[in-house]
Order: sequence, then structure tokens, then C-alpha cells
Amino acid sequence: MALILLEALLALILFVAIVWWTMFSGRPKGELPPAEKADPDDKAP
Repeated sequence: MALILLEALLALILFVAIVWWTMFSGRPKGELPPAEKADPDDKAP
């Protein structure tokens, strides 16, 4: 039983590490820059 719990814990840690790595690996400071607001004249009628 302990072996199953240990394996589940290891899988959870691995999953969290992969998600963390993919979220923050390619962005400086971890966040996207704010999007620029479009001018009201650019909207379609």
C-alpha cells in the first residue's frame, strides 16, 4: 500500500513540475506583456 502511495506522490510531483516548467520556461518574468488597446476607430461598423 505504501508503495502505491509513494508512486502516486511521485507522479503528482512530476506532473506539477512539467506544468510549472511549461508555464514559465519561455517567458521573461513569467507573464505576458499587457495587450495594447485598440482604437475605437478600428472597430467594424
